[in-house]
Amino acid sequence: MEQAFREIVFETVLGPVALFCDSEEKWLKKLVFVAEEGGRMFSFSSKVPLLKEAKKQLLDYLAGKCTHFDLPLLPEGSPFQQRVWEALLTIPYGETRSYKDIALALGQPGASRAVGNANGRNPLPLFIPCHRVIASDGSPGGYRSGLFRKGFLLDLEAGSRSLRTVGIATVERKTRAGYAV
Repeated sequence: MEQAFREIVFETVLGPVALFCDSEEKWLKKLVFVAEEGGRMFSFSSKVPLLKEAKKQLLDYLAGKCTHFDLPLLPEGSPFQQRVWEALLTIPYGETRSYKDIALALGQPGASRAVGNANGRNPLPLFIPCHRVIASDGSPGGYRSGLFRKGFLLDLEAGSRSLRTVGIATVERKTRAGYAV
């Protein structure tokens, strides 16, 4: 059975983005760069308050005006993927961690590759900051949405893209269970 979603498409400095929420308009479910979908265009549904707020926060983040998001996220994935994505939410703005660091934080020191795979399946890039995960040798590693985007985001957070925000914000997410991650 196919799920119903609401969506909004808009232009960003990283290219056109489509954001999706659930049919009840309570949870942000997915972010895709339209070019990754073969240029497929989606309908514009800008009357959904959650999507309008997500668009605003995302554009503010990309303009260097904010350092965290306050949105209800509900990404779909396996239990292991969920654990990885929750760990990503703890990486402070402007900092990076290695795939190995995340595996160690999960208590699974041999799971670096699995962490990388979960990172690559993150349905909410930017909101769940998979761009903050790099290789142990300090190289960028991979990024499903393109290394140029990862480089831009890391530069933005490092302050080299006219970032005007000072300090590191605590990242807090609402989950279906109602606890903060």
